[in-house]
Amino acid sequence: MTGSRRDEYVEQLKARLDEWNAQLDQLETESEQAHAQLSAQFREQLAEARSRRDEAQQRLVELQKAGESAWDDMVAGAEQAWQSFADAFKKARSRFDD
Repeated sequence: MTGSRRDEYVEQLKARLDEWNAQLDQLETESEQAHAQLSAQFREQLAEARSRRDEAQQRLVELQKAGESAWDDMVAGAEQAWQSFADAFKKARSRFDD
């Protein structure tokens, strides 16, 4: 992957992470407003979503440090982490919307 494509990809991941951070913050605010109605299961799912977000953030750091030879492997791992976070977030969000 060329330097400019690599930079573009990293910027896309940063943008996704910023968006998810904002969504998590919003979800947390909403959950605080409905705290009395929250179940332990929802709080666990929110914690899982944050954990997945942290993993995705760590992958981003690793991607930024990766050499060219490791880049393709790092991208695959990062995509897996991003998808894992997205799934965890959707699951937590659907519980809150129910």
